[in-house]
Amino acid sequence: MKKLIALFSIIALVTLGLSANIMAQDVTNQDTTNVQATEDTVSAANAEAAQVVVQQPEKPKSFTEVLKEKFIEGGPGFMGVVLLALIFGLAISIERIIYLSLASVNVRKLLNSLEEALNSGGIEAAQEVVRNTRGPVASIFSEGLNRYGDGMEEVEKAIVAYGSVVTGRLESGVSWISLFIAVAPMLGFMGTVIGMIEAFDAIAIAGDISPTVVASGIKVALLTTVFGLIVAIILQIFYNYIISKIEGLVNDMEDSSITFIDLLTNFSKK
Repeated sequence: MKKLIALFSIIALVTLGLSANIMAQDVTNQDTTNVQATEDTVSAANAEAAQVVVQQPEKPKSFTEVLKEKFIEGGPGFMGVVLLALIFGLAISIERIIYLSLASVNVRKLLNSLEEALNSGGIEAAQEVVRNTRGPVASIFSEGLNRYGDGMEEVEKAIVAYGSVVTGRLESGVSWISLFIAVAPMLGFMGTVIGMIEAFDAIAIAGDISPTVVASGIKVALLTTVFGLIVAIILQIFYNYIISKIEGLVNDMEDSSITFIDLLTNFSKK
């Protein structure tokens, strides 16, 4: 009986031990399953986040970045020459604008000062006024005052002759701007022709007319043309502005010269 009880006790202990092991394994497996599920959830979330990041639209490029990219794609050959035309054209344009701005004066105020100087101090006082005034108009008046002793006819000849010299100085360098305006698109068109030739060479080598074969050559051709036209448009705007400034100064010189001769004529009659 004792042996039977002991046997049942051993069987019960073994059964309880196996049950505990099975329960522990179940808990472990459940924890592992939960951890795996959690890891799978995190991985799926990361994958979705990465997909969202990938699917986010790219930041749009700035105008300068696009311009730089297209300039590089156009090739350093003709694009570099077109860029040089723009640089030299802008340099001359800026120099002319500064020169013409400094040459502009208040002509009405200058004539009033000359009239007061002639009435108060004569020719010497008038010469002092024009010497202290900058610009081509004052230079023309100074030349006329220097010839006052030779008679009014010589004064008029001096004003006309020196006016032509001053006009030539105002127009100095403008022809170079017009040259760059003409050269820039011509260089672009030349790049277009060369790009098309390269495209046809690629077709001849490949023996097939496919977009991938001719795309690079046509792209270079179009980019050189576009940049050449952009340079011409920019320089044309500066050119027209400079021409308008020159025309305004020339008109001021002509109108003021007539008034100045009248002032000297009235002064000589006194």
